[in-house]
Amino acid sequence: VLDFNDPFSTEVKPRILLMGLRRSGKSSIQKVVFHKMSPNETLFLESTNKICREDVSNSSFVNFQIWDFPGQIDFFDPTFDYEMIFRGTGALIFVIDSQDDYMEALARLHLTVTRAYKVNPDINFEIFIHKVDGLSDDHKIETQRDIHQRANDDLADAGLEKIHLSFYLTSIYDHSIFEAFSKVVQKLIPQLPTLENLLNIFISNSGIEKAFLFDVVSKIYIATDSTPVDMQTYELCCDMIDVVIDISCIYGLKDDGTGTPYDKESMAIIKLNNTTVLYLKEVTKFLALVCFVREESFERKGLIDYNFHCFRKAIQEVFEVRMKVVRSRKHQSHMQKSKRPTPNGTPRMPL
Repeated sequence: VLDFNDPFSTEVKPRILLMGLRRSGKSSIQKVVFHKMSPNETLFLESTNKICREDVSNSSFVNFQIWDFPGQIDFFDPTFDYEMIFRGTGALIFVIDSQDDYMEALARLHLTVTRAYKVNPDINFEIFIHKVDGLSDDHKIETQRDIHQRANDDLADAGLEKIHLSFYLTSIYDHSIFEAFSKVVQKLIPQLPTLENLLNIFISNSGIEKAFLFDVVSKIYIATDSTPVDMQTYELCCDMIDVVIDISCIYGLKDDGTGTPYDKESMAIIKLNNTTVLYLKEVTKFLALVCFVREESFERKGLIDYNFHCFRKAIQEVFEVRMKVVRSRKHQSHMQKSKRPTPNGTPRMPL
């Protein structure tokens, strides 16, 4: 395991920071997305009082560290080494409670973004306007417009117009938080254009309406084809994954509890009442392809399955290339460490 001060570590495992004021919902987001905690259970979570670091390695592509920061972090405290933390960060998620007075949050956001940008201009800045489940549709739009305007005006006043902020309306009580996290994670996947291209080729040759490549544990979709994403479509895919995994866990394991609920034989077909078919197939032990197919197109299931076989083979090749890169970087890192001089000035000799 690479140390987080190592220059190669962030290329192998990007770092995502969760920041925001106290009680804005940072820990609840993490628990719901990555620990399958019920949203109602998050009401009993204690306030975070120290930096919590967690490795998320659910799949070959969803592979990063999440750092959950307590709201009372003081960037001017000399014991807080913000330069070291921001230097290795891929994305900074700043959570704003939409049901609270967000002026203080905007001031903290401006301070955080300006500090982080000076250290690492390549950070993706993601703003979650959270707890919008308690707002009307008109109020949601108005709140997003106001926060967007104020945050960008603050940056413009500081002469930092080139910093790009992405805004999302989120809630742990629906799929909006998974959709937002999917968009954040996709920016950290260097293979994303390749995956999107493979999906476009697959659906165009198979008569498929829409396809998602999901991480089955977190329900984050790491790629989709170039057609627009409809929220209802995404929610149906998430529900299907839940059904498949839950039934497999209940009835798919052996009597002694051994085996895996999700393997290379895993697949599911659900016919909807609008002449559409939902089709799920295992891609790797962590990834699933979920497709929307018209009923008349699904009659050519043999063609779809053949094209899927080609698609899965291509995904595995992408994965193999990535693993070679990771191994190469780890080897380079090891060689650099072995060349560092020892305290008495003599170079280290590799064993």
